[in-house]
Amino acid sequence: MTTSPTKPIDDVLGGLMRRYSERVPDVQNVINAMLDEGIIQSPDEIENDHIAFRTMGVPYLGIASFEKIFLHYGYEKRDEFNFTGKKLTAFWYAPPAPHYPRIFASELRVHELSDEAQQIIHKYTDTVTSDPVDSLDLNDANAVDQFLHQPLWQTPALADYKTLLAESEYAAWVIYNRYYLNHFTISVHNLKSGYNTIDEFVAFLENRGFRLNSAGGTIKVSPDGDLRQASTVAQMIDAEFAGGETFRIAGSYVEFAERRVLPPFRDLPADQITRQHRREGFETGNADKIFESTFTTQTGR
Repeated sequence: MTTSPTKPIDDVLGGLMRRYSERVPDVQNVINAMLDEGIIQSPDEIENDHIAFRTMGVPYLGIASFEKIFLHYGYEKRDEFNFTGKKLTAFWYAPPAPHYPRIFASELRVHELSDEAQQIIHKYTDTVTSDPVDSLDLNDANAVDQFLHQPLWQTPALADYKTLLAESEYAAWVIYNRYYLNHFTISVHNLKSGYNTIDEFVAFLENRGFRLNSAGGTIKVSPDGDLRQASTVAQMIDAEFAGGETFRIAGSYVEFAERRVLPPFRDLPADQITRQHRREGFETGNADKIFESTFTTQTGR
């Protein structure tokens, strides 16, 4: 029996998750705790609600460039979000099939930063003089995987990183981490009873000693009450800057989401409930606080 060849999207998502898991110990730590507790029997049982990326809003880069990859794979662009205080714009993308994660992509509105911060960012990003995605063969999963993990500009100087950090922690994160996967998200509503609400799952995580993002409360709840999210605090990594200087910076983190069944479908038997029956999309207020999983107010607690 021959196995059917994987699609480029499968290989790209696999590459993203593999490198992210290697770089963020909490990914395996959370999975191991779930296995140990008997919540799951295999990591394959975990549904990935969404993955998130951060970008710089500069010519040839940003969402306009980045989204071409996933639109090519059949993702559909949905709602726009505005984070005024953080100077960010974001969109989410619906997957081509329900077993794929949603995608949340955000972009820093660089032109809204101070002149000094803009000059620092452009010093690095101005070396990109055409849209790099346009020269990619998007059907070549290896090429796309490599692109998402390669430097788009030279390694920043530590002084530049620290200047950006003081004004925009998001800018500092992107200038160093670039397109590294910012987080993946465990869908808790599909876990077994006793762990399938965000309150129960957060209690389990706290009992196991995981540090959770407390910005806006440990559990972030949408105004309609039907999207509930929590996340770990980003793990610190030893980053090497230009000239060999090292400094501990925020890496990536893990998110957890509960999407409640929408009111018209609450009488459906549990075994008939699918993704289309649950709260869809994202919520600005929730996401605004989830961003802070990489901020010093959380990592420095």
